[in-house]
Order: sequence, then C-alpha cells, then structure tokens
Amino acid sequence: MTRGRPLRAPWAGPLGLHHPGSSVVHRLPASVKLLLLAVTGVAVVLPAGPAVAAAGLGLVVLVTAVARVPWHRATRGLLHVLLTAAVLGGYQTWVRGPALGAEVALDLLTLVLAGALVTATTRADDLLAVVARAARPLRHVGLPPETVVLAVGLFLRTVPVLVQVMGEARDAARARGLDRDPRAVVVPAAVRMVGHARTTGDALAARGLGD
Repeated sequence: MTRGRPLRAPWAGPLGLHHPGSSVVHRLPASVKLLLLAVTGVAVVLPAGPAVAAAGLGLVVLVTAVARVPWHRATRGLLHVLLTAAVLGGYQTWVRGPALGAEVALDLLTLVLAGALVTATTRADDLLAVVARAARPLRHVGLPPETVVLAVGLFLRTVPVLVQVMGEARDAARARGLDRDPRAVVVPAAVRMVGHARTTGDALAARGLGD
C-alpha cells in the first residue's frame, strides 16, 4: 500500500458485483432474468405516468430486498446515475412538464437498479452463456457466436478498467494541484487506455483471435 494513500476499492459501478446467494431470484435461470430485464426496458419507454414509474421502481427495490443483495453493492456507483436522472428529469420538466420529467428520472433509476439486480444475482459466465446461445443465428451470416461473446466480455471488462484509470488520473492530477484542469486528467487516462487496448489486441492476436 502506498504510504499516505488508502488502497482504492475495486470499482463495481452502478451494476454492482455478483453476490452469491440462495434466494429465489438467484435460482432463476440467467435467460429468464435477462428476458425480464428486456421486458422492463420495453415497459419503461412506454408513457404511463409518474405513478406507474414509481411503482416500477418500488417493485425493483422490493425484488432486490427479496434477493437479499446488500444495498451497498446494489447502489455502488449510483451517484452519477442520480445526477444524470436529475439532469434529464429537469430538462424534460422544462420542455414537457413535471409529470414527464419525473417519469423519465424514475424510469432511468428503475433500469439501472434492475440491471444491478441481474448482475448481482447472476454469474458473469452464466450471462455470457446466454449471450452465446442468443447469438447462434448470427453464424448463418458469418459471425461466430464466440466472437460476440468475446466482444461482450471485453466490453464488460473494459468499463471498470476505464473508470479505474480515470480515478487514478484524477488522483494524480489532484496531487499536482491540477485537478481543475481537464487535460491533466483526460490526456494521461487516454494514453493509458490506448496502451490497454494495444495490449489486449496483442494478447488476442497471439491466441489467433485477431482476425
């Protein structure tokens, strides 16, 4: 551990980390949970009013409680989502009225918490297995399902890496008194992410997956 600086906790993001358990939600097949998540995504885009949106959010919170997922896991990284929901809700309130503004904000929170619930109660391997089965028809158009799974897996792995790199770049800029200068954060983070991408590409090519 670096002297004078606490170790940074692993970033879970708004989708949390897998939390093993034996609840009825954990026991549901990954395919069913992804299907329900897709249905939720379709339902929240239908105009139904803020009362229905609030009920949907309450239902997701209730199911999260039934799954016994610790709230610090389910809501970790949610601050940025709350800020985004507030901005979008405020804009829609200004443009189209408070009812739609509240509905948009609540729908966004519902989707994020529903996604957090799925990832908290489902192993990543099970999720990727469902993606592989769903991508099988793409084989007929020349796209192997394994490539789709690899792309999804790399995306899921890159998101926390990007957030960690941005956090470390921000800490370094703050230590130099440059935390108010966006270039002191963005430029080092971009250089590191390019290096990460090149390393990942080289590793894939070495395994014959670069084509």
